[in-house]
Amino acid sequence: WAIIAVSSMKPRRRKLTRLAWSQFWIVLGNAVLGGITVWAGLNPWTVAGHFLLANVLLTVAVITWTRIGEGDGPPRPRAPLPVRRLAWAIVATTVVLIVLGTSVTGSGKHAGDSSDVPRMPWDWSAAAHVHAIAAWVVCALAIAMWLALRVVDAPADTRARARDLLLGLLAQGAIGYVQYFSDVPEILVGIHMFGSAILLIAVVRLVLSMRERGDDTPAPLPGPSAERPETAPATAV
Repeated sequence: WAIIAVSSMKPRRRKLTRLAWSQFWIVLGNAVLGGITVWAGLNPWTVAGHFLLANVLLTVAVITWTRIGEGDGPPRPRAPLPVRRLAWAIVATTVVLIVLGTSVTGSGKHAGDSSDVPRMPWDWSAAAHVHAIAAWVVCALAIAMWLALRVVDAPADTRARARDLLLGLLAQGAIGYVQYFSDVPEILVGIHMFGSAILLIAVVRLVLSMRERGDDTPAPLPGPSAERPETAPATAV
């Protein structure tokens, strides 16, 4: 659907077309990986890869959605360089956080099937503690971002993105702790996974709000009349 929608735009935008096609190839690759996962008996490593590739698809989809409302000109920064670097630090730590989350699920008791499925070879409780440390790091960076954007008087929509991320982190953290101390009920596992998708969307939207793109259509050149110097009117002799 994304390919059809983008291809029907006038004028045609090649960058958006590439983004739309990349979604198609990611879906295709994840379908193949999903088949391998079933064939391997829900091996936790392939299940984790399947989930992470779905996160890549979600990231590209959010970028595509944002780029549709922008022009194709070069990006212009909307925040100082240190703030933009902080945003990329949040991206990096969020990726680590999500990967560590798959290690918790992969070593936990919910294998996705009633049969005996091998788990990742470490204690899930220890993995959950490492995952929680990474979550607190992301929270600290998000708080720093929220404060920094207020200090530099960033645009209102960028500050709103930081606020949304911080609220999402707090909600996701609360769900995670309730999940841990209530013996990991299945319903909370599903809610926590859904929350991780919302969290990723919030991070991507925050980074994209750090810049803007205008139209790359060049300004019209002045006509000959604009270049011709004005001459004083002739006076009668």
